[in-house]
Amino acid sequence: MPRIRIHDGNRKWWTLGAVAFSLFMVMLDNTIVNVALPSIGRGLHVGVSELEWVVNGYTLTFAVLMLTGGRLADLYGNRLVFETGLALFTLSSLTCGLAPNIGTLIAARSFQGAGAALMMPATLSIISTTFPAEERGTAIGIWAGVSGSALAIGPLLGGLLTEHVGWSWIFFVNVPVGVAAFAASFVLVPRGRRSESGEGLDVTGLLTSGLGLLALTYALIEANSYGWSSWRIVALFASSAVLLATFVAAELGQRTPMLDLRLFGNRTFTGANIAALLVSLAMFGVFFFVSLYMQNILGWSPVHAGVVFLPWTVLVVLVAPLAGRVTDLIGPRWPIAVGMALLAVALTVFSRLEMRATFTDLLPGMIIGGIGAAAAMGPMTVAALSAVSPDRAGVASGVVNTSRQVGGTLGVAIMGAIVAAAITVTPRDPRYATQFVKGFHDALHAGAAFALVGAVTSAVLVRGLRVAPDEQHGRERNAERDVREEDGGSAGRREAVGAVRQLED
Repeated sequence: MPRIRIHDGNRKWWTLGAVAFSLFMVMLDNTIVNVALPSIGRGLHVGVSELEWVVNGYTLTFAVLMLTGGRLADLYGNRLVFETGLALFTLSSLTCGLAPNIGTLIAARSFQGAGAALMMPATLSIISTTFPAEERGTAIGIWAGVSGSALAIGPLLGGLLTEHVGWSWIFFVNVPVGVAAFAASFVLVPRGRRSESGEGLDVTGLLTSGLGLLALTYALIEANSYGWSSWRIVALFASSAVLLATFVAAELGQRTPMLDLRLFGNRTFTGANIAALLVSLAMFGVFFFVSLYMQNILGWSPVHAGVVFLPWTVLVVLVAPLAGRVTDLIGPRWPIAVGMALLAVALTVFSRLEMRATFTDLLPGMIIGGIGAAAAMGPMTVAALSAVSPDRAGVASGVVNTSRQVGGTLGVAIMGAIVAAAITVTPRDPRYATQFVKGFHDALHAGAAFALVGAVTSAVLVRGLRVAPDEQHGRERNAERDVREEDGGSAGRREAVGAVRQLED
C-alpha cells in the first residue's frame, strides 16, 4: 500500500475540517449556556450563586489547564491528547444533560472545561505540524473563523434549544457531534509523534502554573461579588502573584522547562499574546454586556438577541479565512493592528446606544466588530506559532489560548465592575435602567481603549513571518528521512523481485 504523506493532495484540508468540527463544539460551550441559566435554575431549584458556577466551573478549568494541555500535546503526541480531551468533553456533556442536581452539573461542567483545555492547544498543534508555513495563515484563519462563529452563535442556539426542546439539550447536542468528531479524527488526523528528546512532564511547573492561574481566574470571577479590595480577593491576587513568580523561577532553573520563558524574548510572540489577551477582553465584554443590554433594557427574548449577533457571526466566518490569506502574503502585524482598531470603533459605536434601540441601531457595530474580530484573531495566532518550531507548537498554542481565556475573564470582570459602579439602586427601581446604560457606556469606552492599546502594541511588536531555524532544520531532516525510506523501499522491492525470479528459474 503506498505511503500517504500528510501534505499530499487535500489530506491536510480534511485534517483541518476534522479539528475545526471539534473546535466549534468546544467554543460553543463558552456562550451557549448563558441564555439557559434561568431555565436550569427553575429545573434544578437553585439560585443565582449556584448558577454562576455552571459557567465558572467550565471557565476555570479551561483557563487553568490550557498550558498543561499544550505541553502534553508536545510530549505525548497531539492526536492522542486531542482524542483524550474529545472523549472527556463528550462524556462530560452527556453527564451535564443527565445531571439530577446542581452539584453533578457543576462537576461535569468542570470536566468539560478540562477536556476543552486538552483539545484546544492540540488543534493548533495539529494545524502547525500539518500545514507548511506558507499555508498556515490561511488554515489558522479558518480555525479562527470557526472559533469566533461558535462564540457568536452560542446565544442563538442556546435560546432555540432552551425554548423549544429543553435546557438539557444544550449539552446533549454535543454527544453525537463528539462521537462523529472522534471518528473523523481517527481517520483524518495524522498520528502525532511523541517527543524524542526524553523530556518528562515538569510537575513543579504544572502545579505552580495551574494553581497560580486558578487563583488569578477565581479572583477575577469573584471580584465584583466580594469587592476588589476585600481580603479574600486581595489574598487570591497575592497568592497568584507568588505562585506565578515561583513558576517563573522554577522554569528558569529547569533544563527542560514546561514553558521555555525565552519565547517571550521574541517580540512577535510577546506581541501576539498581548493582542490575544486584549482582543478577548474587548470581545467577551461585547458579547456579555450587549446581550444583557438587549434582554434587560430593550426587553428582547434570548432568541431575538441571538439573531442580532448573526451579522457578526457571518462576517467572522467570511473574513477570517481572507485575513489568513492576507497574513500569508504580508505577515500578521497589520491585520492584527487594523482588526483591533476596528474592534475599538465597534465598541465606540455600541457606546452610543440609549434606552431605546432597534436592530438597525445595533447593525453598524455588529458589522464593524465582526470584521475587526475576524481580522485580528487568526493572524495573532499565526504570529505566536510562527515564533516557535513545530515541536513547541503545543505549548505555544497553550500560552496564546490561556491569554485569550484570561483576557475574556478579565474583560467581563473589569467591565462588570465599571457597570456595577454606576448602579446604586435595585433592578426593580425605575432608575435602574438609566444607571445601567450609563455604566454600559463607560464599560464600552474602557473596552475600546484596551482594543486601541492592543492595536498599537501589535503594530510595534509583531514582525513578519519567518520560518524558525528549528523548523527549517526539521524539514530538511524529514526530507532526508523520506529519501532514505524511499530508497530503502526501492532496494527492498528490487531484492523481492530478484528472489521471485530465482524461484521461478
